[in-house]
Amino acid sequence: MRVGITGHRGLNAEVEERVRTMLSEAVRGYDVAELLAVSCIADGPDTWFAEAVLEHGGRLEIVIPATEYRESLPEWHHDTYDTLMAKAADVHETGMTESTSEAHQAGSEILVGLVDELLAVWDGKPARGYGGTADVVAYAERNGVPVRVLWPEGAAR
Repeated sequence: MRVGITGHRGLNAEVEERVRTMLSEAVRGYDVAELLAVSCIADGPDTWFAEAVLEHGGRLEIVIPATEYRESLPEWHHDTYDTLMAKAADVHETGMTESTSEAHQAGSEILVGLVDELLAVWDGKPARGYGGTADVVAYAERNGVPVRVLWPEGAAR
């Protein structure tokens, strides 16, 4: 089973803890021997899901939206990013250089094309900018990829 992840970044500590729990529970629902996570490994749900899958014995493939993507992520996340990159079974790239919202959407579209299901850590609201979680969910739905939304009841971002 190939499962992708998309989700909101910059969640507060309480919501982060609840989302991490939801992601771990979701991972335990799969046959981990057959589980392959596909993630862009941004800080937040992308990374938390990748880590949960690896911790439970699954595998990881990474989609890199742009060659400058790592540098566009928070500096405090670079070590985690590098660690996950080293554990990736495969890496897919868009061929784009600049880490723009268009590159992020292109990366998400590649991700959706690789998976059997998409997990979305999503509050159900419109994207705050092109390539946001809502755009990725809409793309998956248009392309027949099942989406499972994970969002803590009563949480806000």
